[in-house]
Amino acid sequence: MGGSIQRPLAVTGAVSTFAGTAGSIGTADGPTATARFNYLHGITADGTNLYITDQSSGTIRKVVIATGAVTTLAGSAGVPGSTDGTGTAAKFYLPEGITTDGTNLFVADRNNNTVRKIVIASGAVTTLAGNPGVPGSTDGTGTAARFAEPTGITTDGKNLYVSDKKNSTIRKVVIASGAVTTLAGKTGVPGSTDGTGTAAQFTSPAGITTDGQNLYVADQYSYTIRKIVIATGAVSTLAGKGGVSGTTDGKGTAALFNGPSGITTDGQNLYVTEPLKNTVRKIVIATGVVTTLSSGEGTAALFKTPKGITSDGTHLYVADYGNQTVKKIK
Repeated sequence: MGGSIQRPLAVTGAVSTFAGTAGSIGTADGPTATARFNYLHGITADGTNLYITDQSSGTIRKVVIATGAVTTLAGSAGVPGSTDGTGTAAKFYLPEGITTDGTNLFVADRNNNTVRKIVIASGAVTTLAGNPGVPGSTDGTGTAARFAEPTGITTDGKNLYVSDKKNSTIRKVVIASGAVTTLAGKTGVPGSTDGTGTAAQFTSPAGITTDGQNLYVADQYSYTIRKIVIATGAVSTLAGKGGVSGTTDGKGTAALFNGPSGITTDGQNLYVTEPLKNTVRKIVIATGVVTTLSSGEGTAALFKTPKGITSDGTHLYVADYGNQTVKKIK
């Protein structure tokens, strides 16, 4: 969720509401204050716009960063389905993760068990891989492949990498062909074991991001942040302690997380949302040192169940699921 940004951010942790109104649910397009969301989840950026999976409405929303103006790019609000088509003719069923290569969006359409492609310029939606409504774990091409509640998604420009949550695996999808393979994890066997390929285990992989050479996964109920070398499928634990939840800052296994969900990177650091604790954590990739960037604990209305996170290269943007808003971190 959220593409890689290749220079470190200089964010301080100050939080403001960027789009939507806290506590106001809806599907209305419009300027920042009048736009409404219905449990937004995933978020990505192309530097000019934000793109959001508005999960409960089954739509993909666009937010112009310069103005905060919100429009609906694809999907029919309140009408779940798996139909391919353009704009409102297309249908999604609880879309979750989203990423972009700058020209297209790619969506982990969770309850359809598919990966969808959206041409940004036209809003044309097609199904790249998976068979709508048919869960499974089969590797294959296009509709021959199977997913089980795909959740997070990222791209290196040529391939997609998908957190296949119920399968406890990380899948690779070749964009040009829709060919799907399993990169890491043991299908249907949750755990927190490090290793290569199928020797590694994930408990509940959620958000995923990349710096081009490695993947970083928020392994939600393993309470860890995992690193995967793309070239080899080697999995290691960067921060957190498998099976131990908490909110402790620290280095590597001395740090504790409580259900990490969204994740993005600036190339040197990771930024992670923790919906259960209403916080955003920062991890220095080189050292595994974890600090708390922004915390809503004990504070009125910073975050309420933050999910997806991304950056435009200057600021962070958070899909604040419980508040029905997009938050900006300066």
